[in-house]
Amino acid sequence: MNNQLSDKTIFITGSGGVLGSTYVRRMLDQGAAVIATDLPGHRAEALQAEHADNPNFHFYELDVSVEDEVTQIFKRVQGDGLNPNVVLNNAAITGEMLMGAGQPFPDFADIKTDEWERTMRTNLTAPFWIARQMDRDIVGKYPCTLVNVASMYALNGAHHKIYDGLPFKNFSAYSVSKAGVHGLTLWLAGYWADRGATVNTISPGAVFNGHDPVFQERIGELIMAGRMAQPDEIADAMLFLCSSQAGYMTGQMINVDGGFSGW
Repeated sequence: MNNQLSDKTIFITGSGGVLGSTYVRRMLDQGAAVIATDLPGHRAEALQAEHADNPNFHFYELDVSVEDEVTQIFKRVQGDGLNPNVVLNNAAITGEMLMGAGQPFPDFADIKTDEWERTMRTNLTAPFWIARQMDRDIVGKYPCTLVNVASMYALNGAHHKIYDGLPFKNFSAYSVSKAGVHGLTLWLAGYWADRGATVNTISPGAVFNGHDPVFQERIGELIMAGRMAQPDEIADAMLFLCSSQAGYMTGQMINVDGGFSGW
């Protein structure tokens, strides 16, 4: 086992998704203690079943869209003797998740305000709450790192035509919220600079998760590498950002998108 992260206790929101679960697996393999959080349900159950025998794995139910739950979460884990020194703001709502399986994706003119606000609450307000609670419970007490998860669409416009004829589209609130996430990174990086904390953003590209072959072909034509990413390829960069090797980096956005943002 490579113990690159053996000195890290890593707290992750949205741990049951395709990227979150990959981060958990890879971080445990690197010797980290992992505090995984997610909503109750099949994703959380599968994650707990997979890592039940690993003493470095700890799971807490957490709905990041509920402020009261976020304000208590670090006190809960610290009360159990865990002191996270790396925090990942990974939980997010995508357009596909918001619409629900089998429901038609609305045109921009038909998006409801509550759909927009629900996405912004989970994708942007919740990372603010997590960071604010870090400020109260962690930052300044010991060196720590925050990694905010954005998207290739955070600072790049969506190519709307690649969604023609498909059951989902790029969701405006997702792109806007992910741009805001990096804004939070930049603000916090300076604010915490003299308190032993670093803050960076990782911007994953298009990650394969059973996508339609038509979509794979269309998005591949926009990516220098010519294809979607595998989850472990995003995790490779995430592990670096969580490690002590990234100790001189703060206020940065790391694009892991196969060259999508480089054209």
